[in-house]
Amino acid sequence: MNPKLNVMMLTWEFPPRVIGGISPHVYFLSKSLAKNGVKVYVVTCDFPGAPAHETIDGVEVYRVDSYRNPSPDFATWVYLMNVNMQREAAALAAKLASKIDVFHAHDWLVANAGIGLKHIFRKPLLVTMHSTEIGRREGVHTDTERMIHDTEAWLTYEAWKVICCSEYMVSHVKWAFGLPSDKLAMVPNGVNTHVYEHLDTNNLRLFRSKFALPEEKIVLFVGRLIPRKGLPFLIEAANHVVKEFSQIVFVVVGKGPLKNYLTAYLEKLGLSSNFVFLGDVKENVLPALYNCADVFALPSVQEGQGIALLEAQATGKPVVAFDVGGVHEAVLDRETGLLLKPDSCELAKAITKLLADEQWRDKMGRKGREFVSKNFSWDACAQKMLQVYYEAAET
Repeated sequence: MNPKLNVMMLTWEFPPRVIGGISPHVYFLSKSLAKNGVKVYVVTCDFPGAPAHETIDGVEVYRVDSYRNPSPDFATWVYLMNVNMQREAAALAAKLASKIDVFHAHDWLVANAGIGLKHIFRKPLLVTMHSTEIGRREGVHTDTERMIHDTEAWLTYEAWKVICCSEYMVSHVKWAFGLPSDKLAMVPNGVNTHVYEHLDTNNLRLFRSKFALPEEKIVLFVGRLIPRKGLPFLIEAANHVVKEFSQIVFVVVGKGPLKNYLTAYLEKLGLSSNFVFLGDVKENVLPALYNCADVFALPSVQEGQGIALLEAQATGKPVVAFDVGGVHEAVLDRETGLLLKPDSCELAKAITKLLADEQWRDKMGRKGREFVSKNFSWDACAQKMLQVYYEAAET
């Protein structure tokens, strides 16, 4: 029988602070690990209204001062935040009765703190690389981007093992940082399938009426409004789809710097009335949104895996996505969704075909729920992570 592990996770975002995919990943993974007997301490940034310390389903969460003083830019803020995070995490780790066996950092944003703790306590450091600067920017072009890339390279060098969410990301990270194969491990993102099961029909109908008429079809997008998520492709595709389905609403969930550009583009094409921007929504609202949708679309041009794709399939919804990065590992083409080359016309054709065939949508939805439940439950992901932890702790 394996001994009980004590793990300290470092992350710059954790609910209620939600910026991207790291927050839900750490939240659900840590809870699943706790359920499997691991003592997990999450050290993260503070957030207005959130307690400095709380226990969530067995996970102890510590929110530290994320450096409130003005910073000239985001990169400077990150480094200053890391100084505070390392100090607070070191003090916590030193006073715990049960010593930390493994430190686990999530992305470059907590690199300095993670590396510092590794050397202070002489314990293995694991890092999950959720993405890379090369992948996000299609190369490094500015001093800030080079700084982030070099920080990522330093973090992967210092780590005992580098964990990625897909086989695609394993190969990408290996190439980006020149890592040996035995330093890499794959643990996919997961999803709590029961959260996305069909909700009460009457409540769902009332909820749906807030942004769509009963006769309107709904195409849903969930993601940050940033270039790599490909929303301009969806807008261009919508320009074709509305010619076949005039009663249709494209519901966009998420915030980001492209919001003004996207709304201006929609106005130019005369599609403003067909799009609804909901911004960020609470985690307990997402299941209802997925259930209301007829089709889920994620036209990312770069994607390590795509948690939203898993969520949509867990809800029994067919997905349409571009076949980039690790997407083909999260979606079975023509079985749980349609994978396409990055092209707005192809995207429009795929959405139109699915909207026109309810039986096909239902068949894909059933297969999608089965596929995700079998391969991407958080418990299954936690078991894979546990193996990496035990190997690290035994070194």
